[in-house]
Amino acid sequence: MTTPEQLRNLIAAGLECEELQVAGDGHHFEALIVSTAFRGCNRVQRHQRVYAALGERMREEIHALSMRTLTPEEWTEQGRPG
Repeated sequence: MTTPEQLRNLIAAGLECEELQVAGDGHHFEALIVSTAFRGCNRVQRHQRVYAALGERMREEIHALSMRTLTPEEWTEQGRPG
């Protein structure tokens, strides 16, 4: 079973993040991902970048991942929620 920490490490290894928070129960996860890589990307493109970082694990081990994907500027504008 994947832990939130393992998922966080996988995302961090494949995507440079300014902020990365992951919570979950081993099957269902929620993530706040703040990355400069999201600049100029729509929501679908942002999620595709995260899925690319997770690779096969997204299909095999992670059943549900709810993502909040923001650029550093968006994160600042929103008062750095978390």
